[in-house]
Amino acid sequence: MHCWKMMAVFLLCSLLLSQTDCAALHRRQPRLTRQRRMTPFWRGVSLRPVGASCRDNSECITMLCRKNRCFLRTASE
Repeated sequence: MHCWKMMAVFLLCSLLLSQTDCAALHRRQPRLTRQRRMTPFWRGVSLRPVGASCRDNSECITMLCRKNRCFLRTASE
C-alpha cells in the first residue's frame, strides 16, 4: 500500500513538473532605450565642445551633432 502511495505521488509530481515545463511563457519585448534626463546644471557641465564625438544634438554645447561630431554651425549657413 505504501509503495502505491509513493508511486502516485511521484506520478503526480512528474505530471505537474511536465505541465510547468510546457507552459507558454510571454515573450519578452525588446527593451526601448530611454533618453537621459539630467538637471540643467549637469547638462551644462557635461556638454561637449566643438569637434568632440556625439550621438545626438543634446550632447553638444552648440546643440548641433552632425556625422557623430559636434559642429559649430549648420551646413546651410
